[in-house]
Amino acid sequence: MKEQRWRQVCVVAGIWLCVGAAMHGQTGSKDQSAGQKGATVTKHAAGTFEVKLTPQAAGETGEDSSLGRFLLDKQFSGDLEGTSKGQMLTASTNVKGSGAYVAIERVSGTLKGREGSFTLQHSGTMTRGAPQLTITVVPDSGTDQLGGLTGTMTIKVIEGKHFYDFEYILPETP
Repeated sequence: MKEQRWRQVCVVAGIWLCVGAAMHGQTGSKDQSAGQKGATVTKHAAGTFEVKLTPQAAGETGEDSSLGRFLLDKQFSGDLEGTSKGQMLTASTNVKGSGAYVAIERVSGTLKGREGSFTLQHSGTMTRGAPQLTITVVPDSGTDQLGGLTGTMTIKVIEGKHFYDFEYILPETP
């Protein structure tokens, strides 16, 4: 029974990363007129990523096999070149296609030529196969040339390949 529930937790995690083609993030940022003094412009980055999920021991969850914990290891290519490491917590239910996950990952690399790191916060729910996913840059998490970065990311999976779409605002360099 425990092994069966653990497989369900793994399936929920896999759904987020493999069936996520229909997932949409919310992009709360808006373009402002580039002619205005101090105006900000929403920028766009896109590319692919590879992800490795490593299941972790139950730990504090004890025998509750509806809860899972995974280490994330990603490699980004495209407008964002770099790697990330993070952790994911999942919850499965007895209803097929329903569950949730939260994750935090620290991304290090180059975003359209600007080097640094930043943190992404994931929050996803799936209700009987209908996904809702929000991935947001943690406020004030950008370092080096990515200081001041804000934005949201969406992911799509097409024929097993992972794609990201990143809408962001980044202050101009002085």
